[in-house]
Amino acid sequence: MMTEHRQKLVPEIRFKGFTNAWEQRRLSTIIHLFNGNSFSSKGAQVTGIRWLKISNVSVGKIDWTESSYLPKEFWDHFESYRLGPGDYVMALTRPVLKNELKVARINDSHALLNQRVAKLMFEQDAGFGFQLLRKRDTVDAITNAISGTDPPNLSAKDFEKVSVVIPSIEEQKKIGEFFESLDNLITLHKRKLDGLVTLKDGFLQQMFPAGDEVMPRVRFAGFTGNWEERRLGEMLTERNEQFEESEDYPLMSFVGNVGVVPKGEQYDRSFLVKGDDKKYKKTELNDFIYSSNNLETGSIGLNRTGKAVISPVYSIFYSSNDSESLFVGLLSKRKDFINKMIHYRQGVMYGQWRIHERDFLKIIVLTPTISEQNRIIDFFKNIDEQIAAQTAKLKQLRQLKVAYLQRMFI
Repeated sequence: MMTEHRQKLVPEIRFKGFTNAWEQRRLSTIIHLFNGNSFSSKGAQVTGIRWLKISNVSVGKIDWTESSYLPKEFWDHFESYRLGPGDYVMALTRPVLKNELKVARINDSHALLNQRVAKLMFEQDAGFGFQLLRKRDTVDAITNAISGTDPPNLSAKDFEKVSVVIPSIEEQKKIGEFFESLDNLITLHKRKLDGLVTLKDGFLQQMFPAGDEVMPRVRFAGFTGNWEERRLGEMLTERNEQFEESEDYPLMSFVGNVGVVPKGEQYDRSFLVKGDDKKYKKTELNDFIYSSNNLETGSIGLNRTGKAVISPVYSIFYSSNDSESLFVGLLSKRKDFINKMIHYRQGVMYGQWRIHERDFLKIIVLTPTISEQNRIIDFFKNIDEQIAAQTAKLKQLRQLKVAYLQRMFI
């Protein structure tokens, strides 16, 4: 039996003073799609007017990383295709990514609209309409309405197939303003997280010797002198014990970013084939682990979860002094370290590459005294803790928004 608030077409949560039932409408009556133009750029332009393409439109954001440009005179000739701050756009080809629509607001740039990208024209409150398109039920309805083309292409006719429920203009404005404030807060925390990650990357460059240098450019007070060349074999020992999964040693999928996963977070291990007689490799807290098939994408780092068993495809190393394995873990975040590892990679096909453990242990690195290593380790540990806390805060805000989208809409 339908609940009372569903029968009356009212949401579970709403602002004080609003009591009227919401109204069912076709999505096409409140949001119109204005398709872009097929421009001819007359050759590659390095400056001029930005050209908004499908590749620039992602979920909730415009990505100008790979900007294309049109000649400046196009701005005057194609007035109806102009975009500016405050405009909303949607990708029409492959419009859905991971159960979300590729719809975004332009905040800080002007551009001309390319074909297969639509400018969204709202009959009522734009902020409310933007959030309506980000609601999971709306995304599912649009996905089901898209014509059977490959790749999927969203059309104005597809919009006509989708029904939504909306409140009065006044209530729309309240809801739109609320979610705009929440989006701004999420953006603020995302910038703070990005800033911390950038800060860490900067210190990883400055606090370790680069190229032919024998000491870092940035150093803690009281430490002087050149860093010492050492082979990894002097610092690490291979751990190659076969082990069975148990309560004390659960099966773990290693992802490289394991160092910043909040304590207690569980891994999705459903894809792993398990068996009573299957043998794994044992790993302990602060072990250094890598898989040579995916060095560039992150299958390298430290075990930050503790006792576990993992797939035998991984190479595992430990040190009698935790400082040394932790320090190698920091080194592994640097491109020059990855390049040294790749130098020893054997095989000609992706997925069949391998770096033998004996070759890995031949790699020469520069290291300071244990005392200086510990200062550096503690410094980056503090940054990692800030990143983890900020990541958790951002995740909490995004989950809160999802919950509000479900309870403040019908």
